[in-house]
Amino acid sequence: MASSIKPVHVVGGGLAGSEAAWQLVQAGVPVVLHEMRPVRGTEAHLTDSLAELVCSNSFRSDDAANNAVGVIHEEMRRAGSLIMRSADAHKLPAGGALAVDRHGFSAAVQEALLAHPLVTLEREEVAGLPPEEWDSVIVATGPLTSPALADAIAQLTGEDSLAFFDAIAPIVHYESIDQSIAWKQSRYDKGGPGGDGADYFNCPMDKPQYEAFVAALLAGEKTEFKQWEHNTPYFQGCQPIEVIASTGPQSLRFGPMKPVGLRDPRTGHRPWAVVQLRQDNALGTLWNIVGFQTKLKHGEQTRIFRTIPGLQNAEFARLGGLHRNTFLNSPRLLDGTLRLKAMPRLRFAGQITGCEGYVESAAVGLMTGRFAAAERLGRLQAAPPPTTAMGALLGHITGGADATTFQPMNINFGLFPPIAGSFKGKERKQAMAVRALRDFDEWLKPTPLAAE
Repeated sequence: MASSIKPVHVVGGGLAGSEAAWQLVQAGVPVVLHEMRPVRGTEAHLTDSLAELVCSNSFRSDDAANNAVGVIHEEMRRAGSLIMRSADAHKLPAGGALAVDRHGFSAAVQEALLAHPLVTLEREEVAGLPPEEWDSVIVATGPLTSPALADAIAQLTGEDSLAFFDAIAPIVHYESIDQSIAWKQSRYDKGGPGGDGADYFNCPMDKPQYEAFVAALLAGEKTEFKQWEHNTPYFQGCQPIEVIASTGPQSLRFGPMKPVGLRDPRTGHRPWAVVQLRQDNALGTLWNIVGFQTKLKHGEQTRIFRTIPGLQNAEFARLGGLHRNTFLNSPRLLDGTLRLKAMPRLRFAGQITGCEGYVESAAVGLMTGRFAAAERLGRLQAAPPPTTAMGALLGHITGGADATTFQPMNINFGLFPPIAGSFKGKERKQAMAVRALRDFDEWLKPTPLAAE
């Protein structure tokens, strides 16, 4: 009976911790979920809700036939993921991406966990290493791990935590977007989950406007780093827009402001550059500026972003921000089932392991929950095959990456082992996706009891 099974303690109620807890209780293993908010807040969270989305509201591509992110979405669905179930229930129009109403999504995750009889939620900070009597712990404290716990882990492992900065994009009120200038269109008119092919607002710029905008970004007053933060690198996939602009005058036109696949209905032509906005809530009242993470000071953001055609009267529900993320040197510190080598009763999940992205974080939580459940129940649970998206991600963060240069990584087909055959380009990705889902279904089959 479940009542005779000792609980697993999950520290952190973000996406990874929530998913880990869900996988455990679905296996019949009780969970004590420890979340420090609101007892102790963070630099980025706005609420005390479980699974709060603090940056974008997009889970990125949902194309399981051609995109590695779509493949990991589908693997999670097949594994009974609470995160994916809640995302699907609260999806918003976003072209080929899976974007969600952040408040509806978070509420759905929290309601499911609190309604489950095997879940106990404790609102408290776990300061330092978890007590010795907790013989099975999943640490899913995310990139904003409390200093006390981070210091304790560093002392235990003898390793300095690596760190990077993650920047947050601004959100604009719908009614303040000038729709005589901005028009709705998805790139190449591509539809997607919950979308119709016209899911983004597009704000066009001609060449002089673009060049003036780049100059303003570079000259704008930025948030100053503390002395100890100066050498902390940015994650490549979430760089502030002004940092991208500093790499070259055309960088933004080939990055978040690329105009390809778009046509200004006023001119019938493709603009020189485009700023896109994506729906951020189910009501359609809030829209985030895609790829516009920034460390500009708030007054500068308002001034500079209102020079964007169509946003000259923009009212901001949230301005951009910057927070420091920490993660482990996982290839050196964790074993193949995400246990800390120096203290195997501790497993780690989510962004603290060095994965990057919402779905990657939740996927690592899913695997960790299954590993811990199998261990508790005396069953064998192998890691997902490296040919699957989850297995490829796990392999990278627990040994595939070079520990001396380890940096956060999104899932991508470059992490998958090569596939036999003469596949090229799109066909190669499709073949790898088919192989991944086939092998993942095999991994999901019931596992035997461990040998006596």
